[in-house]
Amino acid sequence: MNQHYFLVAAALLSFQYANADSPDSDSCLNDTCVEYNLSGDMPDAESSIADSCMVLTACDAEQGGYGRRNEERSLFEEVTDIKKKTDAFNLYLNMQGDFNALWRGNTFSEGKFRMKQLRIEMTGQINDWLSYRYRQRLNKGDDPAGYRDNVLGSIDYAMIGITLGKWQFFLGKQCAAYGGIEFNLNPIEVLENTAITDYMSNFMTGVRAAYNFTPRQQLQFQVLNSLVGSSESMYGNWKKSKMPLLYTLNWNGDFNNFYKTKWSVSFMNETKGKNLTYFALGNEFNFTDNFGAFLDWAYTRQAVDRMGLVTKMVCPDGAEYNTTNVDYMSAIFHIHYRFHPAWNVFAKAIYDYSGIYKSHDGLEKGTYCNSWGYLGGIEYYPFKDRTLHFYAAYIGRSYNYTDRAKAFGNKDYCTNSLSVGFIWQMPVF
Repeated sequence: MNQHYFLVAAALLSFQYANADSPDSDSCLNDTCVEYNLSGDMPDAESSIADSCMVLTACDAEQGGYGRRNEERSLFEEVTDIKKKTDAFNLYLNMQGDFNALWRGNTFSEGKFRMKQLRIEMTGQINDWLSYRYRQRLNKGDDPAGYRDNVLGSIDYAMIGITLGKWQFFLGKQCAAYGGIEFNLNPIEVLENTAITDYMSNFMTGVRAAYNFTPRQQLQFQVLNSLVGSSESMYGNWKKSKMPLLYTLNWNGDFNNFYKTKWSVSFMNETKGKNLTYFALGNEFNFTDNFGAFLDWAYTRQAVDRMGLVTKMVCPDGAEYNTTNVDYMSAIFHIHYRFHPAWNVFAKAIYDYSGIYKSHDGLEKGTYCNSWGYLGGIEYYPFKDRTLHFYAAYIGRSYNYTDRAKAFGNKDYCTNSLSVGFIWQMPVF
């Protein structure tokens, strides 16, 4: 029987590595381009589960009232009718696929089937103090030149967790401990991201320490590599920092399951003498067992434009150096109501801001782009205790450039799309 377990895992890992070099359909600083909606493809966002529950291990379930992993029999158990007796090895396949019809303004662009998310994930609790987590995107290509941390960019997690009483430590490649309710959901649960989530680097290598004051109050401190590629490819020809690191302080709170917080403040060394600050506040409200909402707010001020959006607005033909003194803000309001055990409706509004906070090199201080997103849909859960669900949703985005940005040739535009698909974190073993 042990040989059979091994063969199941080996077959899936073979599939994983056979697909790891597939070309990435999105291209830019962080897997995207400025006008990604023109193609109808959503960026391969690096939003993630930040493993920030109160009793935390590297193989914890997804957190938050919306998108929580449920207990269910694995595919192996369903096929063999043999109950798995250990938690040392768990294998999942995270999937989100749909048929998407896209309009630019009132003009129909295209309709196509997409596999937006496909990630293999392995987690395990070896004993009462040691755990591990591994997750890799199967539909994301990798740079053959490699990375500063010597880990492929398609790998989200490759880490171990150590629990010592109220203290926990996580070593290896992991998610940045940014705040935000939506940021901490499983990526397959998110249909449309903010610009900050899409363009900020979210998976990096380093160390994280967490202290659980109570079962409902936790503080985390994290240090990660800030570079996910070469300094030149990310910032242009600015002089490289000798200590390009990201420092994050994170607070996760739970007040009687009615109000939950995921707040963070981050500081990053970008290039020599240039730094980035990032604030993220996530607030979740569970009014009843079936009715809830969350409000996320994020703001980043970047001495050198790490996200690259303002640089592309003011340098449409390319630039030797990314522009400086930029800031971005995002806000999300999400509400959902499960009106039947098998049916859920939801709506979401997104606001994105891009600007320059200090005039320089002929670039005026102020707003350069305001973007709005609006979503609404319905979900059907065919099984009571399973994460498999089907959905139908409308997604609209509008991009409004100010006169400052229009002086460089930017034009307002909007997109509308209808999406019908499925989401499943399939337990393979």
